[in-house]
Parts: sequence; C-alpha cells; structure tokens
Amino acid sequence: MTHGILYSFRRCPYAMRARLALVGSRTRVELREVKLSAKPEAMLAASPKGTVPVLVLPDDRVIDQSIDIMHHALARNDPDGWLNGDDPELIAMNDGSFKYNLDRYKYPERHGSDALSHRSAALAFLEKLERRLAGNPSVCGDTWGLTDAAIMPFVRQFAAVDQSWFDTLPLPFLKAWLCECLASRLFAMVMVRSAPWVPEDAPIYLPSESG
Repeated sequence: MTHGILYSFRRCPYAMRARLALVGSRTRVELREVKLSAKPEAMLAASPKGTVPVLVLPDDRVIDQSIDIMHHALARNDPDGWLNGDDPELIAMNDGSFKYNLDRYKYPERHGSDALSHRSAALAFLEKLERRLAGNPSVCGDTWGLTDAAIMPFVRQFAAVDQSWFDTLPLPFLKAWLCECLASRLFAMVMVRSAPWVPEDAPIYLPSESG
C-alpha cells in the first residue's frame, strides 16, 4: 500500500529531511523527482508555492512543509522512537539564523553578501551542536531522532561549500556525527538517483525498510 505521492528534489535539504522521515517511518510513497527549472503542473496544482517537498496524500490532502511531512510520517509510524528526539527550538534555530547565514555563505552572488562574514556567523550554531554532541551520540540523546534528521542535511550542505576548510574546524564530535549520518544505510536509501518525473512514467517508490 502506498501512502501518497512525494514531489522531491534529491539535493534539496528540505526534501532530504522529509525523505529521511518517510523512510524512517516505513512510509511507502511514490517518488517524483522534480526538475526545478521545469516544475510539473501536477505539483503546482497541488501546491502553487512551487517548492519541494510536497506530499499529496491518498485522500488528496497536501502537506508542503518539510517539518509537517516529518511529523505526519512519524505520527503514522515511529518504529525507532524518532519523536522522542524532537527539539523544536533547535530546529527553529537551524531553519532560521543558520539557514539564513548558510544561504549567504553558499550563494554570495545571489544575495550580494559577504560570504566569509556569514560563514563566521553560522559557526555559532555548529558550535552549539558540538557541545550537544560532546556528551551524546545524537543531538537529543543516545539515539538518532527527528532533530538529527531535520538538521543534518543543512550541516551537510554547509560542510560541502568548502570541505577542505570545514575539515580544519575544531569540531570533532560534530564531524563524527555528520560522517556517521552520511555513511548510514538510511542516507543511502534517501539519496537514490532518479530521472525527473514526467506523467508518462511508470511509478517508482521511495525505498523503505519494509521493502
């Protein structure tokens, strides 16, 4: 049984965290990869704001905010207790000031920004995560949870802007946490490549632990 249609873009951190929760909750959905320069009409009809991810449920309800998709999936099924690791305040910091500085560090030409000043400002959030991870393997305790999945794609994106510089940072616990996330089977499952969806395609499905 499928539990909806997910419009996604493989490299988008918002879409990535939605896919992490869907796979982690064993929620089987049809996966429609989106080419951002040619968004499908079906996606725009479901969510006119035109950003991914968009989850269209079997009853035609639409969820088009990544955190809401995560909560919806985990409320349906949470086999590994991800909701026990939910820290809304930390996620809000990630989605607010950290994302603001990340965008202006990664895309200074687009924003007319001083990349290095925004890189420096973003480090305050990474240092907060480092302090959390110094005493725990995950940001909310002993086991991976919703907050790890919600934040990790953005830390990954920050690290990749200048990997050589990131590797010099004195953040050993954060770097070990990120490395473990990226090497996990879960991450490999959500990063499966697929061609941009067109209406004529046969359905493909986001991999799930339950098959």
